[in-house]
Amino acid sequence: MRTILLAVVAIAAAVGFSQQPAAAYTAPWCAVINMGTGSVYWDCSYGSIEACRPNVLAGNRGWCNPNPYYAYQPVERRRHRKR
Repeated sequence: MRTILLAVVAIAAAVGFSQQPAAAYTAPWCAVINMGTGSVYWDCSYGSIEACRPNVLAGNRGWCNPNPYYAYQPVERRRHRKR
């Protein structure tokens, strides 16, 4: 009985720690919306600042901010040969 309980706890811990909040890493721009009383809500689902602005300008009392958790893809630079 003890080994079964230990196995269940180990599996639950492995599943719980292996999952990451994927939504925070999907888009480079967030709409930071003021909810009042000092609390804000980060809606990080915008691919550009142009896509974020209409949500903020629609009366949501917020601003657009770069996503601090977004992992930018490295830019591949082309090498030119000297002639």
